[in-house]
Amino acid sequence: MLRVLGAGAASAAAVPLLAACTGTSAATTSTTSSTTSAATSAAATSSSSVATSGAASSVASSAVGSSSASSSIKQLGGTVSFGSNQSDAVPKAAYQDVFDAFTKASTTSVKVNTIDHNSFQENINNYLQGSPDEVLTWFAGNRMQFFAAQGLLTPIDDVWSGFQDQYSDAFIKASTAADGKKYFVPFDNYPWAIFYRPSVFKAKGYVVPKTLDELKTLSAKMLKDGLTPIAFGDKDGWPAMGTFDYLNQRINGYQFHMDLVATHKESWTDPKVKTVFDTWKGLFPYLQTGALGRTWQEAALSLVKKEAGMYVLGSFVAQQFPKGDTDIDFFAFPEVDSNIGMDAVEAPIDGFLLSSKGTSEQSRLLMTFLASPEAQLTYLKKDSSVVAANKTASTANYTPLQKRSAELIGSAKTISQFLDRDSRPDFASPVVIPALQQFLKDGDSDSVTKSLEAQAKTIFTS
Repeated sequence: MLRVLGAGAASAAAVPLLAACTGTSAATTSTTSSTTSAATSAAATSSSSVATSGAASSVASSAVGSSSASSSIKQLGGTVSFGSNQSDAVPKAAYQDVFDAFTKASTTSVKVNTIDHNSFQENINNYLQGSPDEVLTWFAGNRMQFFAAQGLLTPIDDVWSGFQDQYSDAFIKASTAADGKKYFVPFDNYPWAIFYRPSVFKAKGYVVPKTLDELKTLSAKMLKDGLTPIAFGDKDGWPAMGTFDYLNQRINGYQFHMDLVATHKESWTDPKVKTVFDTWKGLFPYLQTGALGRTWQEAALSLVKKEAGMYVLGSFVAQQFPKGDTDIDFFAFPEVDSNIGMDAVEAPIDGFLLSSKGTSEQSRLLMTFLASPEAQLTYLKKDSSVVAANKTASTANYTPLQKRSAELIGSAKTISQFLDRDSRPDFASPVVIPALQQFLKDGDSDSVTKSLEAQAKTIFTS
């Protein structure tokens, strides 16, 4: 694990950036290339919901010139390099389809460098300072902001001028750094929720819980029925963040959550935060044991096999279901305090950046194509676990799960990204991950809050 020297020294230090809620593996590094393959802090603190359910099937006029990105895209030839963290089979194949479509239309090939997800995150600071690919996968929120502030990215306001009307205000904010320039092209997003198999609920007579008390009652019933109530795998460190995020937002509200994790305006030793951890500890009897030795994919398998009844994760969990298996649904993380409600939804945004080397016309052409509904819908044909970011993308062929995802995101009054996207990278990965994992071992609410606060004081004042 690389260790951070602080945000101010990020240009000289390797920042550990672990995978966050993206549905990819922390498995063995695999680098591939193909010369014929072609294819926010502002967002984190915005209270705008992300619109994902555009009804139009035609594409608005864009930088590529007409209603079809591929029909009028420039034929530049040449090659553009692409750094990808999408190492799992489903998203990797879906990206390949996108690149193939881009190459067919533009005669520009895409040289793809695929690295396993966690390795990509852990080494990205060195990667961006060394010899990065021109275009790369990345995230909205502070993850984009941090590297833009270091001068490691190429602004793309000129690219955005061609398709800005195709994105909601929330996505535009998610793509804009503190200097007012745009650096990010959103591609897809997805909600975190509680996933389950409807057939199991029907067979057992289970009712979807609407409150935390009802969730605990249901979990106790599942235990009696021989099921693991809640699947859980935290070997990679980041999955536990989703449970913390939801509990904190359900107990203390969205603004308190953001003031705690994004800016440290609130203290981790505030009794309100201790309540979050105490409440979480109350769920421990229902969590799958041995979570720290299990990946999220392995935990997903227990849901697939009907050994577990529920799973708190992003909708990318559907990538682990066999092809054609549609026996999957979800419900919103339940209410804890009726005064707070359930208006906050965790819905991370994935997309693309141009590195400092991304100055070629080919790299900008690829970014323009990736912003189009055509590219995003091509991707969704293979990976139906997410929804398109472009609001003009047709939802006509969305699966029931995608339609439900769009509805949940669209109903939100506030959208959080995810803790390790909403917070500073030098705090989220080297501090929060081990702190949460220690809490999962000992359940000590006092210890975890004191530890987090002591380190936050140092990091957020650096």
